[in-house]
Amino acid sequence: MSARARARAARDSRGLLRQYDAVLAVHPALAERLRPLRAEVAAHAAAFEEGTASPKATGSPSPTASPSASPTVPADEKSALASLAAAERSLADQRARALLDVPGELARLLAGVAAAGAGHAYLLTKGDR
Repeated sequence: MSARARARAARDSRGLLRQYDAVLAVHPALAERLRPLRAEVAAHAAAFEEGTASPKATGSPSPTASPSASPTVPADEKSALASLAAAERSLADQRARALLDVPGELARLLAGVAAAGAGHAYLLTKGDR
């Protein structure tokens, strides 16, 4: 179970990376604000991939990471940031729920990454209040 949970967590982090990359492609003016958060998401993916059978590079976008289409990005920056915040919040909630079903070290990793995701969601929307 924990190997599958790790693989899913890594896949989810790579999906979130694709969302960051899509927003950055449409809204390059947000690069300074998003670059540190994206780097943390890449580090999270790498942490989940440690010790798995086939780790994937997470430092930069990978066109072969997933066969799915790239995410749709809202045309205005505020909505794009809100969509990233919603994705971060949703994934953080999902990971918090998963804590109950995984062993110790993975649970601690999920907890830390869930907390980081909640922090990212706040940082992405803090200027909107």
